[in-house]
This record gives sequence, C-alpha cells and structure tokens, in this order.
Amino acid sequence: MNRQNRSRVHTRPRPAYAALVAMVVTAALAVTGCGGSATGNEDAVNDDGSVDLSQVKLIVGDQKGGSKALLQAAGELDDVPYEIEWKEFTSGPPLLEAMNSGAIHVGGVGNTPPIFAAAAQSKITAVQAATYGGLGDAIVVPGDSPITSVAELKGKKVAVAEGSSANYNLLAQLQDAGLDYGDVKVQNLQPADALAAFTAGHLDAWAIWEPFTSQAEEAGAKVIADGSGLVNGYAFQVASDAALDDPGTEEALADYLARIARAQVWSSTHKEEWSTAWAAETGLPPTVTLAAVTKRDTQVVPIDDALIASEQEMADAFTEAGLLPGEVDLSDFFSDQYNQDVAEAGAA
Repeated sequence: MNRQNRSRVHTRPRPAYAALVAMVVTAALAVTGCGGSATGNEDAVNDDGSVDLSQVKLIVGDQKGGSKALLQAAGELDDVPYEIEWKEFTSGPPLLEAMNSGAIHVGGVGNTPPIFAAAAQSKITAVQAATYGGLGDAIVVPGDSPITSVAELKGKKVAVAEGSSANYNLLAQLQDAGLDYGDVKVQNLQPADALAAFTAGHLDAWAIWEPFTSQAEEAGAKVIADGSGLVNGYAFQVASDAALDDPGTEEALADYLARIARAQVWSSTHKEEWSTAWAAETGLPPTVTLAAVTKRDTQVVPIDDALIASEQEMADAFTEAGLLPGEVDLSDFFSDQYNQDVAEAGAA
C-alpha cells in the first residue's frame, strides 16, 4: 500500500461505516495493484458490516513485563470480548519487524523503533502514546569503573540494542558530551546478552532502559548519565496497517488501546501494586521493580504535531550521525485517530 493513501490526521471510522471503508480500501488496492495482508479476522465481519468480537483474535507483540503484565495487574484483562494471543520479543526492533511481516497486529515499543521501521518503509502506524520521562533511560558502568562521565567513554566498549530507545539516548548523550557516535566501540547486543557481557566485565558501559537500569544498579553498577531533559521518554502502541484496514481487527484494537490507556494511568497511581505485579511477571526482585516504577512518571499523551516533531528531531539526528541511510519523513507513520478514545479511557 502506498503510505500516501493514509492520512496522519483522520478520524477512525465507527462500526457502522467500517465495512464500507473496507470495501473502498479493497477496491482501491485492486485498482492500484498494491495489496494488503490478511489479519485472520475477516470472518468476524457480518454481512451487515457489524463485527462479532468473539470471533476476533488480536495478536499482540509484547516485551517481558510489558503490556500483558500491566493489563493483568490493572484488571484490564477481565471480560475481554475477543481473544488475545501474546507473542514476546526481546526489544522493540524485532517486534516491529514481526509486525511488518504480518505476524502480529499491535505491540508496545519505545520512542526509537518506529523511526527505524519508518526508514525501512514498514507497514506500521503508531496509534497511542504515553511518556515515562527520561530518568529510567541511562548509561551505566561497573561499580568499580573509574569512568564518571560520558565524555570518558571515548574509545570504550558500550553495549546498546541498536534501534531501541537506548540507542537514541546513547546518541544524544554522546553528542551532549561533544563526542560522535563513532567515538565509542558500539556493541549491538539485546538486553539479556548485554547483561551477561556487562556482568562478566567485557563491557565498559551499557546503555539501557528500565527495568534493566535498576537491575544493573541493584547489582552495583553506577549511572553516569540518564535521559532526564534530554530524551522525550515516549512509548508507543504501534499497529500494522493491515490491522487498521480490517474492520474486525480494528474494532478489537480500539478496545485494546483504551484498556492500555486505563492501565497506564492506573500504574501511575498504584506504583507499589504495579511493582509487585511486575516482579511476579519478570522474576526480578521487588526492590528492582519498585525502583524502576518510582523513576517513571507515566502520562498518557495525545499523538499530535508536537509529538511527531519531537520524534522527527530524533530521526534527523540518526540521519546526521549516519545511522540511517537517508532522511526519513515520519508524518505518515503516526495517527491521531484514537486520541479521543484514549483520552476518554484515561480520564475514566
């Protein structure tokens, strides 16, 4: 599908118009010759255009201790009228790769994975947003390391999951310290592998996010820089374009995003309950999860021009640093179509 056919600012069609919209999209695809992927929920749409949610399976990409744990802790997995199938990923980039391939319908990621997905022209759209603040995004060094500042990382081995939110924090921290990205020896490692290498003493520093930041601190690591005032701290629910274009999947998605928003608000007002549930889900010590939750000031925010501009600034920084092959226009990869639904859910 040509992404220019999807407007960034548009209103989600209500169920009464969903079938008509689907037919128009199908007809347009037949004319233009650019097809879309099936979601597996086509049979949930009745002849009159209504949707039988009991026939819908929403396939959700998740990270350990992520959306599933949060929804469960907040009581938002009670009485769900559709089936949810969970698929777990180590970080945002592989989650969005799976989404682009049609393996999942929606998933939660940090502020950077959508940028790299957009650069690859992936068929995805960010549809809901929250901010956690930047305090949990950090660069840590071993407890006995003589390194005390980012400027001292020049020539050192630094682990980061490239394409993750930690990747931008690392880039921004280096630039703020007067260094280029190439001034450090970047080790592209997913969190589990980075933790093992960091613990074994094979790394000089590690750029990471919560709860790994607090886990590293609990084990004696030192934070030499965090993202406060430097990164936007956004987290997104991202959906596949195929899911947005299918009436059955889209109706379940609208409900799911409202549940996510309510759960995010709940987590900001029930920090101890959330940290206990997070510990049970991940196996991390409650002291770690409580520290991680305490550092997060969770707020549901609208997807608007200011948010997109902030993300565009990040994309431009990656391009300037040579980490993206060219300029990336993010405007077609964010949609405000669920803003009202999410705001109402968060205020409930």
